[in-house]
Amino acid sequence: MVTETKMNRSEAESHSTKGNNIEKGMKQTEIGLIPEDWEVENLGKLLIENPNYGINAAAVEYKLGLPTYLRITDIDEDGKFIKKNLSSVNDINSKNYYLEKGDIVFARTGASVGKTYLHIVANGDLVFAGFLIRIKPNIEICKAEYLFYNTQTKVYKDWIISNSMRSGQPGINSNEIKTFQIPLPPLAEQEAIAMALSDCDSWIDSIEEVLAKKRLIKQGAMQELLTPKEDWEVKKLGEVADIVGGGTPSTFISNYWNGHIEWFTPTEVGYDKYLYSSKRKISDLGFKNSSANILPINTILLTSRAGIGDLGILKVEASTNQGFQSIICKETVNVEFIYYLMSTKKEELLKNASGSTFLEISPNKVKSLELSIPSLSEQTRIATILSDMDLEIEALEEKLHKARQIKQGMMQELLTGRVRLV
Repeated sequence: MVTETKMNRSEAESHSTKGNNIEKGMKQTEIGLIPEDWEVENLGKLLIENPNYGINAAAVEYKLGLPTYLRITDIDEDGKFIKKNLSSVNDINSKNYYLEKGDIVFARTGASVGKTYLHIVANGDLVFAGFLIRIKPNIEICKAEYLFYNTQTKVYKDWIISNSMRSGQPGINSNEIKTFQIPLPPLAEQEAIAMALSDCDSWIDSIEEVLAKKRLIKQGAMQELLTPKEDWEVKKLGEVADIVGGGTPSTFISNYWNGHIEWFTPTEVGYDKYLYSSKRKISDLGFKNSSANILPINTILLTSRAGIGDLGILKVEASTNQGFQSIICKETVNVEFIYYLMSTKKEELLKNASGSTFLEISPNKVKSLELSIPSLSEQTRIATILSDMDLEIEALEEKLHKARQIKQGMMQELLTGRVRLV
């Protein structure tokens, strides 16, 4: 299995150099092209001791005076410690499982197998749990930060997928972890690479921090702006909008599908404010032979099952399946205002849902939902303020996405020696 992975890892490199001279200053290895002054080492050769497993103890309620417990769920996909919903561990053997600066832990089982975390002093005293494997890098030959960044690459993640296949749930053990191959530059270059990537992480963290603040500000603004005032009028949703359901053509008749009519399902709604294109489309024939409806632009799609209360505003004419009670606003209300107001009603919608197989809210319940609504001009003012905040948040999300892409590109270049810092 390891040999197969090595072949996959170097396949792209070998294709690019086949029939050509190897680039000056580079050499071909089992993991691809690397600089001539770099080496390739198995992870196990870069450690001061064998990997070891964490403590098998129950998590208890977080309490000062007890060690903080680090479990797989306390590590995010970027290898950061999640400082929310913390737990403690109350076990006499905890003292043997404290992480030290520079220790790296690997998730060894489950859907997050291979996920890694590099311990830093700023995260406090952590005891690592039994489903984690700890390694201690030998910093005289391999810097911990450099090693950690090698576990954040696509190469590593592909290696984990290949090597963690099991008959049950995915898993990897300490002996397998030791076989992962690391491209190893001189120590000075390791430090330079780690510092450059750390600076990039700091940039990403700063964007995430601003984004989190903007989201909190918007949340507070919604609370303030959408709280009913004395002159607001109480109306039922059915008085200010038409509520329209959806339908599904027979999936056994191919002519009903792959047409030009957008056809949304609940799993596609709730992520973006505006909806432009569905994953699947139905044909004119499929539309005629189902209970689906053509919904106009600016219809608010409201999921009525499988995630009740998720919303999106159509920016194209479209249809939906039967998992929606869509809102076509009348001229007396502002579509965007109703969108924001309905986003505060999810809990109420859930309370009004019923069903033995799965929860669903009926069209009559949706129509009967009471809304406090100001004048049309006030609706427009509120919607404009919140829309501007959304635009700001979207711009930050795009900036964050680009920053993460830049980091991935940097890792690809720096950790293969295509770009040299020393």
